[in-house]
Amino acid sequence: MDQRISFVTLAVDDLARSYAFYIDGLGWQPELHVPGEVLMIRVGPHVMLSLWDAAEFEKEVGPITRGDGVPPITLAHNVATEPEVDAVLELARRSGADPVEAARRRDWGGYSGYFADPEGYRWEVAVNPGPIGQSLLP
Repeated sequence: MDQRISFVTLAVDDLARSYAFYIDGLGWQPELHVPGEVLMIRVGPHVMLSLWDAAEFEKEVGPITRGDGVPPITLAHNVATEPEVDAVLELARRSGADPVEAARRRDWGGYSGYFADPEGYRWEVAVNPGPIGQSLLP
């Protein structure tokens, strides 16, 4: 098996709200949109973010565990500079992200902050120092 990820699929309760946030708010482009079912957004040359209506997700994958707290996953968007981190967090705020955690310097040497999409999924916006961080930039 090749060491790679092709899709990151997130179950969402309100696909229209997710569309409004990612497409209308953040300005991303849909690769495929089937209203009420799925929204696919290419996020890399060989990686797709799939936002899948929760009921449709459960039909195929199985029951979703629900409860209080933050979903146990984060997604990350790396940029080259600290001002870019702040700009992306502000764009997310203007697009309706709530909460938005201001960026700060981290113990691991980077600079990052977080925002939550309409379903509560947390996105880290970061500058990662060193070779790994550079390898993640387009």
